[in-house]
Amino acid sequence: MKSLFFLVILPLAVHSVCAQQSYNNYEPTQQNPFGQLNPEAPQAVADFAPLIGTCDCLSETRKQDQTWAQPLKMTWTFKYIMNGTAVQDETLKEDGSHSGSIRQFIADSSKWYVHYYSSASPTVTLPVWEGTKRGDSIVLYREQQAPNGTDGYYRLTFSDISSEGFEWEGAWTDPAESFVFPTWRIHCTKKKTLPENAETVIRENSRRFSKAYEAGDYQTMTDLYTEDGSIFPPNAPIISGKAGILKRWTLPEGTRILSHKATPTEIIINGNYAYDFGVYEGISEDTEGRYEWAGKYVIVWKYTGNTWKMHLDIWNRI
Repeated sequence: MKSLFFLVILPLAVHSVCAQQSYNNYEPTQQNPFGQLNPEAPQAVADFAPLIGTCDCLSETRKQDQTWAQPLKMTWTFKYIMNGTAVQDETLKEDGSHSGSIRQFIADSSKWYVHYYSSASPTVTLPVWEGTKRGDSIVLYREQQAPNGTDGYYRLTFSDISSEGFEWEGAWTDPAESFVFPTWRIHCTKKKTLPENAETVIRENSRRFSKAYEAGDYQTMTDLYTEDGSIFPPNAPIISGKAGILKRWTLPEGTRILSHKATPTEIIINGNYAYDFGVYEGISEDTEGRYEWAGKYVIVWKYTGNTWKMHLDIWNRI
């Protein structure tokens, strides 16, 4: 009876562990403190990808006499939430007036919906902003009358978005946007401080690559490269870009990887880049038999999207 009970419980336990791993794979972790973008999230969620992380910012607001107040220092942090399907941000200002937002893209309406909250003016009803990407900027609106009663909107604009930072502007505008009056502007620069556990993350991502190779999960393998990454296969042209990398790693039907392991000889961290060289080994199988192989490699890793990804990858057999 005890044996039967064990056999019934074990599948349930395995299912519980697998379920737990599947529903929070993209949540913030020690390796990815700002979370990761879920590939099943609406495509527009990637609009905020360059903003993910922490920026040092200068915030300026317009005074009643219409001049600009002295800049206020603040940090602005963006991270993925809800298993990588939405974005949350938080501002911490030197005067103690902190704020934040939860940003969710609703595919049915093709709009962002942003719920804003603030320590300076707590409310039981959070204001909601709507908007979408316009060109290279993200633009959000909320209905708001001007002081003289004229109908219009308060418009929030993220512009000049890059891996280096972004510009933000809050402005009142009439419905036709023929008149725009900025009242708040923020200049943000992405923090360059790298996690102290860089080598740990690189080793873990290398293991993730091997596990994905063994599982035939070619998309996960490809996601471990930068957007403009390149690979240098033996006796073959250079392959650049994720589409080509995905095609190169996808094995033909009937071929699978039984084991794969990379062993770094040394990992050198140099700012946003890291240099990793060592040896690899593995076992593959196809319709004609099983094969053992080994080789040497050099990888240039790049810190991007708040994690370390392979930027240049060269290997050959030994």
